Amino acid sequence: MLQRLTAVSAFFAVLAGEASAQGTAPSATGAIMQQLLLFLPLILIFYFLLIRPQQQRAKQHRAMIEAIRRNDTIVTTGGLIGKVTKVAEQELTVELSDGVRVRLVKGMVADVRGKGNLVPANDAKPS
Repeated sequence: MLQRLTAVSAFFAVLAGEASAQGTAPSATGAIMQQLLLFLPLILIFYFLLIRPQQQRAKQHRAMIEAIRRNDTIVTTGGLIGKVTKVAEQELTVELSDGVRVRLVKGMVADVRGKGNLVPANDAKPS
């Protein structure tokens, strides 16, 4: 892909060089078109490398949040891991430990690990 972008940039550089080497004074419309042709590849690069992937990640996150159900194990953006006990329209009630329940805004969920994938704490004494 990098080779293709380099080739396209070189093509537009050649076009710009030919336009300035013709000896006639470019009109205002020609100068605007020349600048537009130089910035078009940059706009396309930004779209395909930055904007589009971010939109796809946001869409996947929205779908993941909408699919949260009771008994799913989630990870919050703060790093807390808990089990969902109640799902409301904008909030979740999450059980972090036995008897410790917190309300959480749905947007603060970073990952859904699935049903019942709680990892036991390492504070249990070995027998």
